[in-house]
Amino acid sequence: MDPIAIFCLLLIIVAFLYAAVGHGGASGYLALMALFGFSQDLMKPTALLLNLFVSLIAFVQYRRSGYFNLKVFLPLAIASVPMAFAGGMLEVDDTLYKRILGLLLLIPIARFLIADDKAGIGHREPDLVTSLIIGAAIGFLSGLIGIGGGILLSPLLLLLGWTDQKQTAAISAPFIFVNSLSGLGGQLVNGMEISSDMILFASLASAGGLAGAWLGAKKFDPKIIRMLLAGVLLLAAFKLLFTRA
Repeated sequence: MDPIAIFCLLLIIVAFLYAAVGHGGASGYLALMALFGFSQDLMKPTALLLNLFVSLIAFVQYRRSGYFNLKVFLPLAIASVPMAFAGGMLEVDDTLYKRILGLLLLIPIARFLIADDKAGIGHREPDLVTSLIIGAAIGFLSGLIGIGGGILLSPLLLLLGWTDQKQTAAISAPFIFVNSLSGLGGQLVNGMEISSDMILFASLASAGGLAGAWLGAKKFDPKIIRMLLAGVLLLAAFKLLFTRA
């Protein structure tokens, strides 16, 4: 089978799985592109563009189910958006980029493997200053690496006890959307162009994300999904950290 056809099939599956747990999926898309040898110039904007579609779909489904908390989301987003734009404008050495990405992938791997569905009871009031600091830091990394930031935000929300699992997914999805949009804006300022391949990949990811978000918000037990995602990310992290390809 043609490698691009295999990539497209896997892309649909990854979008489905990520949307099912309330994420845009940039870490998964970047992992796939790393495994298939894509260049950084294509990886960053493609992942952010795919994030826009899948995270928006996930947010709509979780919002309809009543899990979105504007009070938690707003300060995080306000701080993250300008920093994501600034990060998107920066260019990083290709080898350094892949090493940073490989290290960042270890965060969702740990999150997916040791997640406790009872963690994050969501009874603590969010602190404004802490929210702004978290939003700014994650926003900058989001634009710099080409992720939406959900993989970094989700464990923090649960650790701080500001949200439960479903609320975390509902907040992560729009957070990913605004950061991805801002990061893309920063890259567009630097002359990035959207190719026909990106549009194709976005269409496929949207299809997978639509099904995954609906089932994730209403039907799925996320434990098995997290294990599958952790396996994909582990392969990609190993490739990025320990190989030159």
